[in-house]
Amino acid sequence: MQTEFVKYEGAGNDFILIDNRNGVFTPEPGLIARLCDRHFGIGADGVMTLAHSAEIDCSMRYYNADGSEGEMCGNGARCFTLFAEHLGIGGETKFFDAADGLHTARILRTKGLAGEIELGMIAVREIHEGDGWWFLNTGVPHYVEFVDNLDSVDVVGRGRPIRYDTARFPQGTNVNFVQVSGTGAIRVRTYERGVENETLACGTGATAAAIVTSFALQPETSRYAVSVPGGTLAVRFSHEPHTQIYTDVRLSGPARRVFEGTFERENF
Repeated sequence: MQTEFVKYEGAGNDFILIDNRNGVFTPEPGLIARLCDRHFGIGADGVMTLAHSAEIDCSMRYYNADGSEGEMCGNGARCFTLFAEHLGIGGETKFFDAADGLHTARILRTKGLAGEIELGMIAVREIHEGDGWWFLNTGVPHYVEFVDNLDSVDVVGRGRPIRYDTARFPQGTNVNFVQVSGTGAIRVRTYERGVENETLACGTGATAAAIVTSFALQPETSRYAVSVPGGTLAVRFSHEPHTQIYTDVRLSGPARRVFEGTFERENF
């Protein structure tokens, strides 16, 4: 049986999206992993399905490149929003749920098959601090560490042991290395849990890095330009002074439809 898919990317994070409103596609872990394989499959950082919802515009489910189900993906959700727009679902502001709860996303502008998307993220209410590192959940768990020279960091070599340090992080964690460029400006490189490699961008990671930079170093700053290997993202939020509470968290950046096609499950 053939399955239709569309490929999108957001700041270099690339995803396979499937319209599953008919409920025919079954996201089996092995199949997801094979589809995401960059040598023997389509190649992607993850897979998302769009399903019907009786109460809101639609429902999103995200699957990591290793086949495991993820709670949330910031850049993926922005691509998902543009996918819904291309399918004619919802209005300028879209409402959808993911495994971590309800989200809103706004189409800031579109041009051809590309667009600028602003995504509402979950609130952050707790930040754990260790010896030179911080840990928080922005939809998925994130470790944040500041470095002086981001270009010299061995992201995979240093990130992988931290990702699997279940003594500190029982569910595992994404790992972000952050260099401060100025007030409201940071550079970030991320080792992503579930991809098990460095990716060109990570939306939840950019959000985590911006919040920790504000919390630890720049308490008066609530808007950040976040430079990642795949481009630039913007993060803004509201903060209750002298607390760990960050609300109205918004992640903005580009998304683009790259190509569409079909695959036969039997071939994977």
